[in-house]
Amino acid sequence: MQSRFRFVTIGVVIALIVINYVDRSAISYAVQPLEQAFGITTAQYGIISSVFSVGYMVFAFVSGPLVDRFGTRKILLAAVMLFSVSVALIPVAGSFAGLLVVRLLLGIGESPAFPAATRAVSRWLPVRERGVALALCGGVAVSGSLLISGPLLTWLIGALGWQGMFWTMAVLGVVWALIALALLRDLPDESPRVSAAERAYIAAGQEAEARPERAPVRWRPLLTNRNLWVVAGGYFAWGFMFWAFMYWLPTFFSSAYGLSLKQAGAFSVAPWAAGVVGAIVGGVVVDRVYRRSPRIRSRFAVMGVALLLAGCSLIPMLLVPSLTVAIISISCGVGFGFVTGGIWWVASIDAAPDQPGSAAGFADAAFASSGIVAPSVMGFIVSGTGSFTSGFVVMAVLAVGGALLMLLVPREPARTVGAAATRTTATTA
Repeated sequence: MQSRFRFVTIGVVIALIVINYVDRSAISYAVQPLEQAFGITTAQYGIISSVFSVGYMVFAFVSGPLVDRFGTRKILLAAVMLFSVSVALIPVAGSFAGLLVVRLLLGIGESPAFPAATRAVSRWLPVRERGVALALCGGVAVSGSLLISGPLLTWLIGALGWQGMFWTMAVLGVVWALIALALLRDLPDESPRVSAAERAYIAAGQEAEARPERAPVRWRPLLTNRNLWVVAGGYFAWGFMFWAFMYWLPTFFSSAYGLSLKQAGAFSVAPWAAGVVGAIVGGVVVDRVYRRSPRIRSRFAVMGVALLLAGCSLIPMLLVPSLTVAIISISCGVGFGFVTGGIWWVASIDAAPDQPGSAAGFADAAFASSGIVAPSVMGFIVSGTGSFTSGFVVMAVLAVGGALLMLLVPREPARTVGAAATRTTATTA
């Protein structure tokens, strides 16, 4: 009888991603207490926020090869301990310099999550099941965590104080580590909870190039991989829109339409809710398209169309500047953008199935770099023009450019998938 423990493994990884995103957003709910406790200015707080993305970007690129070399389990356990300690140290950092160091460590600690998730999915799931799984990892978990973080963190602050909020999140990371020690394994063959039938099912749907063993990264084929560069470019384009809205959306609603901060926060929920829907739709669509047309370019086509729709969705708000149109346009833009949420990781596996963690780290570094660029560019535009309009134009242009990259540039690799016939004819477990 076939077990289904592969879904438990993916669930453990998804839980970590949710914890990551709640952790990284927690500091935004404690701005005033931090400024009062440590005497930092608003400008210094902006630098503290940015340094997270710097640490994340650099080590996202490094963590991929580490995941491929040492395995998902070891790297994630080390990472979760690092970011849990970092979160716990925020209330006692003591100064601007201390907060800089702690946030840098937090970025480093959270950087292996997506490379590790990508490798886990590539080794635990057959090709035809990966779209939905990675949509849950890269889309639903991200947008969903942004939905729950506000109510959860503000409740913790009310119940335990701002210091207690950080310490509770640190404990949550430790709890995850204990669960992962018991349940998480790098490969199905290493887990006693996986039946022989499930192992055979997973193996039948793997790429021929996918090596089960851990191995050092091979840089030349990675850095000269055309499709991987396309993934990175497209992910940067979507990332610019994502990070700009993540950091600036409440401020946009407040300044452009005179909403209170509470009202702006309420209206900001709609785009992230649309993101959850978009991520689920993207995962289902990409798996169905791939079953009908098992070509790697089919995944790029889905991403290209989604990015094109995301960019075009912003046009109405530029022509008709009303609150209703803005909410609908932004929600559609984020929703269509999140259709790509998990497919970036599927495309990374497709581009380099022999070293999926390294490929995912490469793509994640591109996404993280947009997290450094987008908030600053939007800030310069708003301060220079007094309006968000030019910033939205930049978002739309980048999204359309990313769409053209996805649709026109990818190359179909000449390779076979292990047990290729099972892709379209085998029944889903």
